[in-house]
Amino acid sequence: MTTAALFTEFPKMARLSREAIITEKIDGTNGQIYIGEDGEFLVGSRSRWITPEQDNHGFARWAFEHRDELMLLGPGRHFGEWWGSGVQRGYGLLNGEKRWSLFNVQRWCLHDQVRQQIPQADPRAVKVQDVLPACCHLVPVLYSGMFSTVEVDSCLDRLRVGGSVASPGFAKPEGVVVFHVAGNVGFKRTIDKDSQPKSLN
Repeated sequence: MTTAALFTEFPKMARLSREAIITEKIDGTNGQIYIGEDGEFLVGSRSRWITPEQDNHGFARWAFEHRDELMLLGPGRHFGEWWGSGVQRGYGLLNGEKRWSLFNVQRWCLHDQVRQQIPQADPRAVKVQDVLPACCHLVPVLYSGMFSTVEVDSCLDRLRVGGSVASPGFAKPEGVVVFHVAGNVGFKRTIDKDSQPKSLN
C-alpha cells in the first residue's frame, strides 16, 4: 500500500486530576533572558530581542547591569515578569523600583531559601531546586496540589480580599496563573473582566 501522507499518531492526553500549581499573575511585561551554551547573552520582551538602546521599560538595561549574576541561571531560556514602578499597575513600588519574577517555580528557589526536592515520576530519582541569583524573584505560589477549580476560586478570593502576595499592601492584584503539571500547560484567570479579551479591558 502506498500513500502520500505520513501516519501521525494521536497524542496522549494528560489526566485532569493531577498536580497543579497556582501562582499570582503579576501585571507587568514579559521578560526573557537567553543564555547560550557558548555564553551568548540575549534579552527579550514577549515578541522581540531588546537592548539598552531599544528597551522595554528598562528591562534590558537592568539585565545587562546584572549580567554576571544572571549568567548563573545557566544555558537556556528563562522567562519571567518585569514589573513595578512605571510598568502597568506599578504595585506600589516607588523610586523606580522594578523586579523580575521568574515563572518556573518548580525549578527555582530564592537565594535566601532552602532548596526543596522536585517531585519526579520515578520516586528513586532525586532532583532538588536550583538557587536563583539574588537579583531575581519568583512569582508567588498560592497553591500546589491536585487540580481543582475550587482551589482556583479560593486563590482568587484570597487575592481579592487580601491583596497582592508579590507586593503586600497593594490592594488591586490582577489574578492567577494555573499551571497543570501533567499537561505542561498554563491558564490564566483574572479577578476583573475575566470573560473579556485583554484588548477590551
